[in-house]
Amino acid sequence: MIEVKEVNSKRDIKQFVDFPYSLYKGNDYWIPPIKSDEIKQMSPATNPAFAFCDAMFWTAWNGNTCVGRIAAIINKDYNKKIGESFGRFSRFEFIDDPEVSKKLMETAVGWMKKKGMEKVHGPLGFTNLDNQGLLIEGFEYLPSIASVMHYPYYQQHIEALGFEKENDWLEFRLKIEKVPEKAQRLVEIIKKRNQLEVIHLKEKKEMQLYLNEVFHLLNKAFDELPYVAPFSDELIESSTKKYMQVLQAKYIVVIKKEGKIVAFIVGMPSLSKAMQSAKGHLFPFGFRHIMKAMKKPEVMDLLLTGVDPSLQKLGLPAILISELQTSMIENGVQYVETTGMFESNLKGATTWKNYEHIQHKRRRCFVKSL
Repeated sequence: MIEVKEVNSKRDIKQFVDFPYSLYKGNDYWIPPIKSDEIKQMSPATNPAFAFCDAMFWTAWNGNTCVGRIAAIINKDYNKKIGESFGRFSRFEFIDDPEVSKKLMETAVGWMKKKGMEKVHGPLGFTNLDNQGLLIEGFEYLPSIASVMHYPYYQQHIEALGFEKENDWLEFRLKIEKVPEKAQRLVEIIKKRNQLEVIHLKEKKEMQLYLNEVFHLLNKAFDELPYVAPFSDELIESSTKKYMQVLQAKYIVVIKKEGKIVAFIVGMPSLSKAMQSAKGHLFPFGFRHIMKAMKKPEVMDLLLTGVDPSLQKLGLPAILISELQTSMIENGVQYVETTGMFESNLKGATTWKNYEHIQHKRRRCFVKSL
């Protein structure tokens, strides 16, 4: 008989965080997160998102064996923005047993109903900086640390529970080669015509100056996207500190117009294999694997890209990737993994037309009326 338990104690939290490590043991494509970071996400004391989110966590048990977990989140700022009552399911992991997935989801949905929610969608996190979507294509590719890995049977279970497709994200893998002269000329024309200043960051202290402004631009750039609520000042400060620890200035490009940042791109050497070697812990040896991966990357992850909505028709994404490409080539990068792009963003996908590329992954957000 399957029993669902609410997560309350430190021991409960540890069991919740540890479960995927047993579920995905031996899977070559799962990227273990840092356990201490996962624990911090579950506490109002260390996760600023609790200022505008309610959340609960549960694990499922068969006797003394943990067989699943789920989180339920209500992002009150997002609901206020869209004028609807949505709950989110998150961190939904389970063995291939319909009883487990059903009992976990029923528990989470029951809590959301008591909170007055009328619909539920997911997988979604606290914010769009949290993991989003269920992997439904591309199980044979190693994901970036900004993406997700799930077992194929998850989709069947979620659909059996009455959920339908709401949105899909697409991910691409690009081959990095010398920027074609035609593309370089076009970039220079756009820059000159629109009086744009391109800045390649060089030092950590420059990152400190720009990252805060970058996150404020994200609020404007992502405002109309699904699942996004504005970042609070506290969340921006927390995220800036977190990114400062791992980002390298040479892989950040910003575009300024009339003294203001109007676009940016943030890349980071792929840490996927390093995180697998770290096995969920920075110390004593995990940090060493990560630092080694930062030095001579063959693969780059595109973490964040943002463009001021009033300038989206100027071709700024093409400038950003072209300028970042220069740094990547200088440092031996051969491939780029993009973050998820909504499949409805047909214009955004054309950014990759000048590159040898494949669309290799698809993530889905599901929705259900309560």
